[in-house]
Amino acid sequence: MALPQVPDYIVSSVFDLTPEKLTRMGKTLVLADLDNTLARYGEKTASAALLNWKEELEQAGIQIYIVSNSRKPTRAKRFSESFGVSFVGHSGKPGTKGFLRALKETGKNRQQALMVGDQIFTDIWGAHNAGVLAVLTQPIALDNLFRRLRYLVETPFRALCPHKEGLE
Repeated sequence: MALPQVPDYIVSSVFDLTPEKLTRMGKTLVLADLDNTLARYGEKTASAALLNWKEELEQAGIQIYIVSNSRKPTRAKRFSESFGVSFVGHSGKPGTKGFLRALKETGKNRQQALMVGDQIFTDIWGAHNAGVLAVLTQPIALDNLFRRLRYLVETPFRALCPHKEGLE
């Protein structure tokens, strides 16, 4: 069994999660981190590219649900509304509370879901704690020293990933 901090897969961005790949894997729910996964920190609305990606997934019967640790009261709510998806904010990752709420609200089970996020010690560890496939994406931006240091600490765990790039 892999360490809980080791992702099952690594992708360059959420756009690598295509409807074809997800369908082939039997996934009908994408749990997604918000900051530095779907959008830059502080970005208030979903980009056109993100909205197009969501539409492609929805046409294939795949749902997106945001699981965010943001402690800003309106951050996840405002972004989710612009994106047209449900969310849980202040989710407590790497705990399971947010993941379990998302599964319950969508009526999906762990095998139907995967989590995509940019951080090992919250997104990936949390996904494993919840029994969900964990996909690590490259961060959108490393725009301050704290974020750069945090990602530096995660480097050995990224290197241990058995499936370096892409999904099967």
